[in-house]
Amino acid sequence: MTTAPQVIDERSQGGGETKGLSQGAIVRKRFFGNTAAVISIFVLLGIVVLSFSSIGFLGIPGWWKYSYTDFGGTVNNGAPTFAGPFSWGDHPFGQDRIGRDYFAMTMRGAQLSIIIMLVIGIVGGVIGVVVGAVSGYFRGWVESVLMRLVDVVIIIPLIILAAVLGRVAGGTFTGTSAVVALGLFIGLAIWTGLARLVRGEFLSLREREFVDAARIAGASNTRIIFKHILPNSVGVIIVNVTLLMSSAILLETALSFLGLGVKAPDVSLGSLISENQQAFTTRPWLFWFPGLFIVIICLCINFIGDGLRDAFDPRQKKFSAKRAKERADVAGSGAAAATAPAVTAQTAEGHAPTASAVIQDMGTSPTTQLGSGPAVSGPGAALEADGGPYRPEDPEGESRGGKHRQD
Repeated sequence: MTTAPQVIDERSQGGGETKGLSQGAIVRKRFFGNTAAVISIFVLLGIVVLSFSSIGFLGIPGWWKYSYTDFGGTVNNGAPTFAGPFSWGDHPFGQDRIGRDYFAMTMRGAQLSIIIMLVIGIVGGVIGVVVGAVSGYFRGWVESVLMRLVDVVIIIPLIILAAVLGRVAGGTFTGTSAVVALGLFIGLAIWTGLARLVRGEFLSLREREFVDAARIAGASNTRIIFKHILPNSVGVIIVNVTLLMSSAILLETALSFLGLGVKAPDVSLGSLISENQQAFTTRPWLFWFPGLFIVIICLCINFIGDGLRDAFDPRQKKFSAKRAKERADVAGSGAAAATAPAVTAQTAEGHAPTASAVIQDMGTSPTTQLGSGPAVSGPGAALEADGGPYRPEDPEGESRGGKHRQD
């Protein structure tokens, strides 16, 4: 027979997979339990390694034989020569109209998109978190000044502000420094949404008991913000920073498509699509590969952000229908085993068990004593013992209850 404590223990084992683990171990266990996030990490790392090792970076040569600036005669009308995992050919992604290797150009575009994504994520994330945390914690005139600054920046259309800053970066810097400057300037314009979210989170957390306890213990405001409140809002911050990074890639692609982003002779994924938009019907592979890399990078960033959010936020629990069914079965079997002696099977004659048999099975006497009077049995015993309305009359016209009261 399964007792109630055993049922509770089995339930705790089903949902207590984090018992006895440190915070870091819990985060790692939850994150690596998210299949989409783990696959996205490996895919994104594969893209990073492929793009930076194939054509080299910052003067370091790569293993691919062509550069994104080399051009010559077209082979097979510029069509891709990729025929399988082990048969790439000379130009696996094809060639553009002047004979440049499109694989090398796509890898260079992926490099710049990843660099811009990281710079925008770092700059925009730091500014948004600091502004939102300070305004949400201190309130008063500090919040008013910072939120009015957010309002001023947020009313300007993002694409226009990013276009102006991108043109400034393109006209001042060249090469890789121009790409970093472009990411820096876009990051200065894209942090407002994150600041509002962090401010709302801090407004809620600053009223919690652990913050009051930290103040009483003598912790400074800086320590309370960065050591107590910020770790409790890390789930909101991480998922929004990852969304910020994925939207930054799309914003850079849009700017490069409009000619306001990365300038020639450098290329980006957006500029590759822009330069070859007129060849969409005749050479569609010029759109396939840059667009495919844009989609894959954005999806990987979003899946990784969801996995980190689920790992850091203790309120996020993965629902398992199989585990829920197992717990329900365990609870049902435990309840049935506990009440089994109270429900007897039919008698040998095939009739239902009587009420006295059920009471005897439960270990209860079939008679009930009322005070010091005689034993009372039968269908009215329980009601009479409880003081209910059932009062069987005796021959003299008086109820037993009345006799007992007179005695």
